[in-house]
This record gives sequence, structure tokens and C-alpha cells, in this order.
Amino acid sequence: MKKSLVLAAALLASFATGAHAQGDAAKGEKVFKKCQACHAVGPDAKNKVGPHLNNVVGAPIGKHAEGFKYSEALSSLGDSGKVWDEASLSEWLKNPKAFAPGNKMAFAGLKKEDEVADVIAYLATFK
Repeated sequence: MKKSLVLAAALLASFATGAHAQGDAAKGEKVFKKCQACHAVGPDAKNKVGPHLNNVVGAPIGKHAEGFKYSEALSSLGDSGKVWDEASLSEWLKNPKAFAPGNKMAFAGLKKEDEVADVIAYLATFK
């Protein structure tokens, strides 16, 4: 019985993380407009108040944008080996202050799961 519960929980978790992979990049581009005051993407993207977000998906946390001064909160996560995968990006986009207390990001987060998945799908196009 215990193994069945563990297996069921793992199966549910795999469905939950799979939802992020199915985000819509075109919709994510529209949602990303909320981020553009501080972040840039694309061939000419440069660091602004926040780092550019090219190549962020899969990159070490707090390390990907050369020349950007990351908070100690984010740098220490990267130093410990954590990367911006779908799970970490999802948590960050929902609530940056809870994900990395002490970080400098002022944005409160996205509240809709589909918007989070869509932004992740959009960011993944900038490799």
C-alpha cells in the first residue's frame, strides 16, 4: 500500500511538471511584456535593472548574464549547483521573494499557472 501511494504521488508530480513544458511561447511573449521594464531578450538584449534573459533556461541561477551584479541570494543558489530549470523558474515566477529571500527583484510574481508556463516556454526560445 505504501509503495502504491509513493508511486501515485510520483505520477501526479510528473503530470504537474509536464504542464510547464506545454506552455505556449506566443502567449508567453505577451505575458513577458510585464517583465520588459527590467529584462530583455533577443539578439540585442543587454542587462537592464535586471539581467537579460537569453539562455536563462538551464543556466546556473545567478550566473548566466555576464556583467550583471546578482544578489547574494541568487548567487549562492547558483554556487550550490542550482539551475534555472522549469521547476525553479516556475517557483521564481510565482513568487520571487519566497524563492530566494533577499533578492533584489521588485516584481511580486505571476499568479496564473498558465502564464508561468507560457513565459517559461517563451524564454526557452532564446537559446
